[in-house]
Amino acid sequence: MVKPQGRATQVTPELLTLTDLTERVGISVRTLRFYTTKGLVPPPVRRGRSGYYTPEHIARLELVQELQSHGFTLAAIARYVAALPADATPEDIALARTMLAPWQSDLPVEMDHRQLETKAGHALTDDDVATLQALGVLRRRDTSYLVAGNQLAIGLRLLELGFPREVAVAAAAVYQEHGEQMAKELYEVIQNKLAPLYDDAQSERFREVMERLKPLSVGGLVTAYEAAVARIARNPRA
Repeated sequence: MVKPQGRATQVTPELLTLTDLTERVGISVRTLRFYTTKGLVPPPVRRGRSGYYTPEHIARLELVQELQSHGFTLAAIARYVAALPADATPEDIALARTMLAPWQSDLPVEMDHRQLETKAGHALTDDDVATLQALGVLRRRDTSYLVAGNQLAIGLRLLELGFPREVAVAAAAVYQEHGEQMAKELYEVIQNKLAPLYDDAQSERFREVMERLKPLSVGGLVTAYEAAVARIARNPRA
């Protein structure tokens, strides 16, 4: 007869029990189950008759908490979470949470093509939609779009001014390439130089440092970009 295995041999360090997760994230069991029924976090991973939670659950719960701290409704949070890629890693989700600006005032709104044209006040061609997509104003979601409401008016005005799609696509490629590189380098700086100064990267002090660092990091990025543009404008061949 095979002896039943103990908990220590069943659960890897990557898996947490229900109690472990709620204590780690600081929510009640009732709240966690409510979030699960709303689709904000996936169900637990089954191991026999027991359910366990992964780093993805932690990352998604922290994202939900971050969005709530910005004052968003559960409906808005559900739309945002639903827009995450199905294969998003905990690191991808953490990055999405980190990049939420403290002054961000809204989340993407789902619209169909007719609603998008109503907002624009005129018909939109496939090329118009592709340009808005390249500009980051909207993302396709099945037969509808997730639209950044606070950027839509800017994108529509650029269309009226004849802004070319190929320029939007080229600019998006630049943002993507350098954005990923900056994210990787900043992650290495934080992990190698900042995290070791604290007893635990999950400690409250470390988390508070990261939260307070966020707006300064965004501001620093904008300042560096503006300074670089000014230098290039003065000497474009340098």
